[in-house]
Amino acid sequence: MSENVERETYSAARVRALESLLIEKGIITGETVDQVIEFFEKDMGPFNGAKIVAKAWVDPEYKQRLLEDTPAAIAELNFPRGMAGAEGENMKAVANTPEVHNLIVCTMCSCYPWPVLGLPPYWFKDPTFRARAIREPRKVLKEFGLDIPESVDVRVWDTSAQIRWFVVPERPEGTEDWTEAQLADIITPESMQGAAKVVIPA
Repeated sequence: MSENVERETYSAARVRALESLLIEKGIITGETVDQVIEFFEKDMGPFNGAKIVAKAWVDPEYKQRLLEDTPAAIAELNFPRGMAGAEGENMKAVANTPEVHNLIVCTMCSCYPWPVLGLPPYWFKDPTFRARAIREPRKVLKEFGLDIPESVDVRVWDTSAQIRWFVVPERPEGTEDWTEAQLADIITPESMQGAAKVVIPA
C-alpha cells in the first residue's frame, strides 16, 4: 500500500505542475480547473451510485429494472446532467448475492463508470492490479481485506468503453428499517467496484 501512496503523491505533484504550466501558457484558466473540480464534487461521483444502490435495496422492482436495463433505470432518478454522457455510456450493473461476488476491472486501460463511481482510484489503473484481478481475483480481494469463501463464485467483469460495469453490493443485515438516505451514507465506491463489502459503521 505504501508504494501506491508514493505513486499517488508523485502523480499529484505532476498534475499540479502540468496544471500550472497550462495556466501559464494560457491554454486553460484557473476558473476552468475549478469548474471541472466542482463538477466531480457536486454532480458526478460515487454519491450518485450510492443513491442508485440504496434505491435498489429498498425497491426490488427497481433493482430488477436496474439489472435488466441499467441506463433506463438510472434515467428514472433525478440526477444532474452527464449521467449518460462522457464515461457513462452503456453502464451495466451486476448484483452481489450470498452465492456470487462480482469484481470490476479494466484490463486495457482505466475505463470506469465515472457518473456513478467518480474518478477511478490509482490501484484500479495499476497494471499489476489489472492483470492479477483477472488471473487470481480471490487472492487480490483477500489483499483488500475481503476473504471470499470458496463456496462463493467470484466473477470478474472487464469494463470498457463499450460497457462500463458497476456492482450492486449486498445489503448488510441490521438495516431493514433504514431510509434510502441512511443506506446511501454507508455505501462506498469500493463496494460498488466489488473490492469491499458494505458494513455498518461501529
